[in-house]
Amino acid sequence: MTSSSLIPPERIERRILLIRGQKVMLDADLAELYEIETREVNQAVRRNIERFPSDFMFELLAEESKALSADSALRSQFVISNKGPGGRRHPPLVFTEQGVAMLSSVLKSRRAVLVNIAIMRAFVKIRETLALHKELSAKIDDLCRRVAGHDAQIQTVFDAITELTEGGETAPRKIGFTPEARSRPNPG
Repeated sequence: MTSSSLIPPERIERRILLIRGQKVMLDADLAELYEIETREVNQAVRRNIERFPSDFMFELLAEESKALSADSALRSQFVISNKGPGGRRHPPLVFTEQGVAMLSSVLKSRRAVLVNIAIMRAFVKIRETLALHKELSAKIDDLCRRVAGHDAQIQTVFDAITELTEGGETAPRKIGFTPEARSRPNPG
């Protein structure tokens, strides 16, 4: 069983959220992917808290937790017990990419390692997609800046064409060579 066949990348990508300007995953989502209880993830983390500095993992604030639990697509992920907001005893923990990587060393199971590989690939794919988006956005901005001055120039061309077509000439003008001009001998 490889990490790519273990979990479809789209399933992981849908669970990567942007919270406090960081791409993170919820403890409940990770537990589901690891096929363990959320409390098992949180217990393992709390036993090894020195491995999870604030740039690896943080607890959601009450208003962040409320905002997530109000979202009907996420509501079911928060039902563990009847205590606390969203049915949880503790506010959800969220893990950055580095925190997710650290989980495999804390959980010490083959599935955790394989799931983490799949998750790391999903984070890389998202980063590449964002980089491509930024690159395309920069190219579009550059093109818009270059084309911005062309509107007036194009209008000038249209005005000149209109002036030529409406300028009082009744007979169409001949452009190019006529057959008679070709048959005459060259005076040189």
